[in-house]
Amino acid sequence: MAESRTAKIGRGGARLAIGPAAVALTLLATAGALAAFNLSSALPSGRWFEALFAPNPDDMRELVVHHSALPRIGVALLCGAGLGLAGALLQQVLRNPLAEPGTLGVFAGARFALFAATLWAPGLLAFGYEPLALAGGAISMGLVLALSRGRAFAPFAVVLAGMIVSLTLEAANKMLTIGNFEQLSDLLIWQAGSLAQNDWSAAAGLAPRIVAATAATALLAKPLALLDLDEAGARGLGVPLAWTRFGAVAIAVLVSASVVGAVGAIGFIGLAGPAVARAAGARRLGPRLVWGACVSAGMLTLVDQALVAATGGTLPPTGAATALLGGPLLLWLVWRFRPTGLGERFTESAFAHGAAAGWPRVLLIAPFAAAAVWLAMALGRTPGGWLWATGSEFDALSTWRGPRVAASLAAGFMLSVAGGVLQRLSGNPMASPELLGVSAGAALALLAATFLAPGLGSGGALALAALGAFASLSVVLAVGRRSAFSPMRMLLIGVGLTALLNAVLELVLVTGDPRVAQILTWLSGSTYAVSAALASAACVAAALAALALPFAARWLAILPLGDPPAQALGVAVGRSRLALLVFVSTLTAVSTLLVGPLSFVGLMGPHLARLFGARTALAESVAAGLLGAMLMVLADWIGRNAAYPWQIPAGVTATAIGGLYFMWLMKTRR
Repeated sequence: MAESRTAKIGRGGARLAIGPAAVALTLLATAGALAAFNLSSALPSGRWFEALFAPNPDDMRELVVHHSALPRIGVALLCGAGLGLAGALLQQVLRNPLAEPGTLGVFAGARFALFAATLWAPGLLAFGYEPLALAGGAISMGLVLALSRGRAFAPFAVVLAGMIVSLTLEAANKMLTIGNFEQLSDLLIWQAGSLAQNDWSAAAGLAPRIVAATAATALLAKPLALLDLDEAGARGLGVPLAWTRFGAVAIAVLVSASVVGAVGAIGFIGLAGPAVARAAGARRLGPRLVWGACVSAGMLTLVDQALVAATGGTLPPTGAATALLGGPLLLWLVWRFRPTGLGERFTESAFAHGAAAGWPRVLLIAPFAAAAVWLAMALGRTPGGWLWATGSEFDALSTWRGPRVAASLAAGFMLSVAGGVLQRLSGNPMASPELLGVSAGAALALLAATFLAPGLGSGGALALAALGAFASLSVVLAVGRRSAFSPMRMLLIGVGLTALLNAVLELVLVTGDPRVAQILTWLSGSTYAVSAALASAACVAAALAALALPFAARWLAILPLGDPPAQALGVAVGRSRLALLVFVSTLTAVSTLLVGPLSFVGLMGPHLARLFGARTALAESVAAGLLGAMLMVLADWIGRNAAYPWQIPAGVTATAIGGLYFMWLMKTRR
């Protein structure tokens, strides 16, 4: 792997015309003015002082201001400042200007710990949410650092590890939510980042923690600032690198866990504050820490008070709103930062490859895929135990198992082929419909159709999903071309688009709409309700994709060489790239309809094909498709039987398998 080891934190990127202090004070003043407007609508300004210190127990308006409105403002300021401080610390210690608790798995780990405790160890909740959130966040952050340690915590490796850990844990969270929706319904609203308050307890708990974290950061400020030097220079000046980094990460995780324990996950505020402060001119660490925290506090309070003014502050949760804004913010930051800041390169040689294989070895995969199909059709758990179906039993069960097996087979084939095309088109071996946000684009379009056009048929839904996939893929490649297809930038675009999907999903979850359970099931990749007609159509689409591969093989072999060589070899670059984009978008749309937006199969299939020895474009595409089909069929079979009589969606199972696979890959490959 050829990649730079650090990212410049204090230089490059977007520039704002005003200084960080002006930005922070403007945000805080605007938030204060909006808060004053909201308070005045509840109580005349002349009675605010009395409501704060000695509310009249017989005056409901004073009680509401004292116990709800004012604590909410205080909690917003504290949470924003804490997350801004945590984000600035993580960005400095990891040399990564786009690091924050949400992108590094802290929030996902905290949520998983709370969900698991609620279901299986409710007695632990007697100690409050914070210890559990701290344990979950610390473990997931430790896992991210362990996975990226072999690459010296390079920015690309850290973000990739954070994304894999987050997606794997979020898949587990979705699985728990599907099976226990009623038990977790209250926790779902809370974990989306609700700042609604009933007293001062949250503010009183957060204040000393934020103050202690600020004091600890001040003690570490000088050695942290010296981390801008290379490691040899910092060591030469007496900086204990390991302890400095550990201390900064510990502070960031503690603060993040405190916020999650108090109000739930609030995404992207920890990214936005330091990024805006840096763009406004805070180049040195000290100003970035101070003004980054202030900007984050102002941003969160402003968003929250805007929600209070617009909706009364009950729904939607503020965390969902910030995540909805954070996706576009991350896309803007990725677009604006110069390649020198995030110019990591990541090549195929980072992964081990087997000896080059010819077509006989590639086609040998087909019998194994057929065996997986036979296993999924014939073997399964029943009320009487395990059953290997034959004869009339097999025929009877085929009515129920056949459509879901066929849908899994087709979806796995199409996702893997789409992933292989994306990897060759972008020159990025970590490209896939799931990680680049192409599946998220399709899913967002389908979510919109569910609520805005409920009468849309399957054909219209497919067209809309394809349009969403095409739009997101166009954004990915447009930004990729600007940065010479930097793997980190393209991956972060996927983070942004996936964040948009999760934010919209959180908004949907808290509405209580009766369609929520169905949407959750679909997003998790359940094939339980796939009809025979839909499965047949998916198989036809997969067959057409297979027939198209020989015609696209020349483009896939030549386009990775670059535009000038491709043109010299007679390839119409614009038309061929557009045709491949439409091809990938269509495959992704059909697959998303079947198994949801996340599975990792589109990433695993091409990797396994190369490990198997496929080298040419056509051989790699065929091998990837067959391996992806086999993986998805096995994932569906495992999900069908592992927790019988309950079912784990195929998408969730495949995500768990893929996440573990890539964690192992990151840990063992250099």
